[in-house]
Amino acid sequence: MNYLTTDKLVIVGAAGMIGSNMAQTAIMMGLTPNICLYDPYGPALEGVAEEMRHCGFEGLNLTFTTDVKEALTGAKYIVNSGGAARKAGMTREDLLKGNAAIAEQFGKDVRAYCPDVRHITVVFNPADITGLVTLLYSGLKPSQVTTLAALDSTRLRSELSKYFGIPADDITNSRTYGGHGEQMAVFESTTMVDGKPLSEIIGTERLPGKDWEEIKLKVVQGGKNIIDLRGRSSFQSPAYLSIEMIAAAMGGKPFRWPAGVYVNNDRFSHIMMAMETTITKDGVKVLPVKGTPEEEAALERSYKHLCALRDEVISLGIMPPIGQWKSLNPNLC
Repeated sequence: MNYLTTDKLVIVGAAGMIGSNMAQTAIMMGLTPNICLYDPYGPALEGVAEEMRHCGFEGLNLTFTTDVKEALTGAKYIVNSGGAARKAGMTREDLLKGNAAIAEQFGKDVRAYCPDVRHITVVFNPADITGLVTLLYSGLKPSQVTTLAALDSTRLRSELSKYFGIPADDITNSRTYGGHGEQMAVFESTTMVDGKPLSEIIGTERLPGKDWEEIKLKVVQGGKNIIDLRGRSSFQSPAYLSIEMIAAAMGGKPFRWPAGVYVNNDRFSHIMMAMETTITKDGVKVLPVKGTPEEEAALERSYKHLCALRDEVISLGIMPPIGQWKSLNPNLC
């Protein structure tokens, strides 16, 4: 197999369903032969490693460990799904305190064991916050940390594809921005349906306004729907999309969807949120987002919701006040 690079990739949380799917996806996409699986739960972790070996992949140097120092030492790329899973009846915000604390320790471990890491993608929820906590404590540059935020945009494409009865590829540039959760901003102005702007279809016989509102609700509640159907949270879709993200950071194909990224400009301050981005070997860059007045207002509301979550984590003592961030991470201004 021809690999994209030989750099070490670490899958954190590899014993879980997302992590194990990430491992297999990374191997099948040919990212690197040097993959280390890390999880504190040894028996399941070994089981995942055994499964990967039973696949018979060629040229693979697969290792696994329950020792975080061993796992992270020499890592150049990391994808972390190692938080607590969302269970039935829980929102992403319910996971806030426990997973923010996990992200704090992860950031400190990165600083201690692999300060030369090139890129990290954080998957576990609420990813906007866990990614921000990781960035703060790792000491990395904002361009080196992304979070999974694409699921909402892919869910929008899926719902539109089902509604119109056309292939998903005929739905292009479907986008949601802001928070990865119930407060996301769903953009209609960017989306094309079989070459025609979605905004010109909404309110017509082809897509009555009431139906569009129902579609948006299905997108917002997409994660809940998977839990209702399968009895557990999503794992295949976040695994695939997160590996697509890290592949772009490793120099592979451009990432096609919005990504969670640190934003600090004249509009949004000291926050991690879903934006239009480019992800390359040089890191992630934020691109401008422009919508209708209604969409812009929705994005502002989503931003304020994320600020409230961030401030709650600060009140819990997991992050210091914003004015002290630079002392922990000089790359954050």
